[in-house]
Amino acid sequence: MSSRHFTRRTLRALTFSSAALLAFGALALPAVGSASTSNNIVYQVTPLAKPDTSSLAASALTPGYCVANFGLACYGPAAFHQAYQIPWTINGVLAGTGQQVAIVDAFGSPTVASDLATYDAAFNLPSADLHVYYPDGKPTFGPSLKHGSLQAGWAEETSLDVQTVHDLAPGARINLIVASSPNGNDINVATRYAIDNHLGDVLSMSFGAPEAAIAGGGNNLQLQQAHANFAQAVAEKIGLFASSGDSGASNGYNYANALFPASDPNVTSTGGTNLFTPSLNSLTSTDYSYAGETTWNDGDPATCPFGCPYGAFGATGGASSSVFAAPSYQSALGLSARATSDVSFNASVYTATLIYLGFLGAGSSGFYFFGGTSEASPAWAAIAADLNQGHGSDLGALNPTLYSLAANPSTYAQDFHDVTLGNNELPFPGPGSNAGSGYDLPTGLGSPIVSGLMSSLAPNAMLGFSQP
Repeated sequence: MSSRHFTRRTLRALTFSSAALLAFGALALPAVGSASTSNNIVYQVTPLAKPDTSSLAASALTPGYCVANFGLACYGPAAFHQAYQIPWTINGVLAGTGQQVAIVDAFGSPTVASDLATYDAAFNLPSADLHVYYPDGKPTFGPSLKHGSLQAGWAEETSLDVQTVHDLAPGARINLIVASSPNGNDINVATRYAIDNHLGDVLSMSFGAPEAAIAGGGNNLQLQQAHANFAQAVAEKIGLFASSGDSGASNGYNYANALFPASDPNVTSTGGTNLFTPSLNSLTSTDYSYAGETTWNDGDPATCPFGCPYGAFGATGGASSSVFAAPSYQSALGLSARATSDVSFNASVYTATLIYLGFLGAGSSGFYFFGGTSEASPAWAAIAADLNQGHGSDLGALNPTLYSLAANPSTYAQDFHDVTLGNNELPFPGPGSNAGSGYDLPTGLGSPIVSGLMSSLAPNAMLGFSQP
């Protein structure tokens, strides 16, 4: 292997003030002497990636070949469709048809459309219906995008988001709404634009800020505006999804704290796992049936796939909120504070998804092995779009429905993979929580069995599992 270059983006607001738990749907007014409510939230993305340095076409890479030659597994679109039983067609048309999936990112990518076209051609996917919006004007990219730069990190995130959505909801219209910066006001403007113009039946946000880093906590005006945006989205039956984080339960602090906006009760928080399939046992196998999952945590030797030869990329988030009280769908579990994650999806670089980047210049552009819960958010948004299509109308905020299904043992077994192994202590050992039977903080209710969810929510839908 000629390259061991890894990408990781970290950007953190530095001030913190504790805040009382806020009731779901109601925010506390600033108290006298509280931290300034004008402090800016700066959202971060952590697209975790390793370059594919093989000479094989991306479509020719099998998970077992990647394990033998790279020390990590690699999955293309067919793997996720089979492992999670995600249909390619619903009622005879492409999954996602008639749905709009909104994606909010900062800066965007100068090659997002051509990258998606290359990805589609590599995996024989249908052409995508992609539209890009710039509410504050199109950002100017620097003279060269390279690994380690802030804009490059968001451009990588943009490609991951768009390609993941098109993989899992190939018939959906994808609306990418590009904020002019990752600052709280600019992200809020982009999110509000998407909601006001109903650019999504579902909306994905693969970014976050640790609650510990948000000055004023629940008194922060930018957090309050974001919460108001999300409440409006729910009123308009728009489903919201956000990543629970890639730095374990602590997000780099010495105590567990949740990531926002995933901690907002209006948002479905997506955690991360390591996905295993029988294809890992052979250089040539394409058997992607589900064989199990563990909590994504590269720092724990007990669950680190294939010995984690490149060290720790990260671990799934998941913690109790210090800002929001438990909504009714979680208080029924005995929780007093809003807790992330709600659900999970594959997110480890060691069980990577293949994504194409075309903006890095000669010698660096190409397919990459990606991970992070920023894969899980667009994946669940695409799945929700498929569920909306099958259901015949928008399901809206998905959390109450998902927790209701999980409360029934028969539908829980039918609709979710219960992930019971591992923890999200990073560094390990450190603050965090263990996975276990039923709901847990690292993986939530578990990962999806989409055919089961369809059976529960769209029992009359006809599902096709062969790639068109």
